[in-house]
Amino acid sequence: MSQWKPWAAFLFLGLLGWGTSFLWIKVALEEIGPFTVVAYRMVFGAAAAWAITRAQKTPFSVRGTALVYTLALGVVNTAIPFVLITWAETRIDSGLAGILNGTMPLFTILVAHFFLPDDRFSLPKAAGLATGFAGLVLLLSRDIGPEALAGSLIGQLAVIVAAICYAAANVFTRLKLRGQHPIHTTAVSLTSSLITLWILTPLVEPPVAFPHHAMTWLALAWMGVMGSALAYLAYFYLINTWGSTRAAVVTYIFPVWAVILGVIFLGEHPGWHLFLGGGLVIAGIVLVNQRQSAGPVARLRRDATNTAE
Repeated sequence: MSQWKPWAAFLFLGLLGWGTSFLWIKVALEEIGPFTVVAYRMVFGAAAAWAITRAQKTPFSVRGTALVYTLALGVVNTAIPFVLITWAETRIDSGLAGILNGTMPLFTILVAHFFLPDDRFSLPKAAGLATGFAGLVLLLSRDIGPEALAGSLIGQLAVIVAAICYAAANVFTRLKLRGQHPIHTTAVSLTSSLITLWILTPLVEPPVAFPHHAMTWLALAWMGVMGSALAYLAYFYLINTWGSTRAAVVTYIFPVWAVILGVIFLGEHPGWHLFLGGGLVIAGIVLVNQRQSAGPVARLRRDATNTAE
């Protein structure tokens, strides 16, 4: 397998797929409510995922138990966390939401340790996650004052619950859906989320608003196609290829990219936060992606296998 493909998927997620989602959420929320934002986002996402599935013409393999698991995944990995984060951004700053969302890899390493034999807790992984999270907090600290931290506690809790949902779904995907084609997993899970959201939205935010601003539709389309269909395609591919913990650290890329965009397009001056925080994030990603040497038992098994051959 080409080594550049996972890294290309990783960078796409961090820079384009999910890296701009917090910004587009704020744009869409100016006209419509959080449930409605996610419901329309799922229309674009599911449509794009099925279009890609049809274009690839690969035999559809999500059946039986795998179909049930994938439908459940759509609720836990998409519908619930998307709504929680979108709703939270009506009460807290996007920077604080980014920090809280960055706890996802920390939750992932804890859950993965108990359920995934090939993704156990290790000191290098823990050090990498802690280093990256420290960089994330440092990057966003200049934009978060005491008033933000003292803001809506329920909004902050909503993002943390979303991060826990992401972590659990990440490990569940690796455990139960490993080997499924990523685009099939994406299409079915987004369809499940689409159905769930369009049942709930008319009940929670009646009547369902129809956006009139072109910028709102651009935000919804971008989040649906780039931030849902293509993003989940890349993410499920990473989970299958790299494992749960390594795939989860993509959330550390978001604040680095956000600060860089601010420097390029908003004329912000790069300060020590960017260089030190960005350096810590990169160091954390490198640590998490270090290949671990095999332990004594694993080495004995490998040697025995080689001898038998």
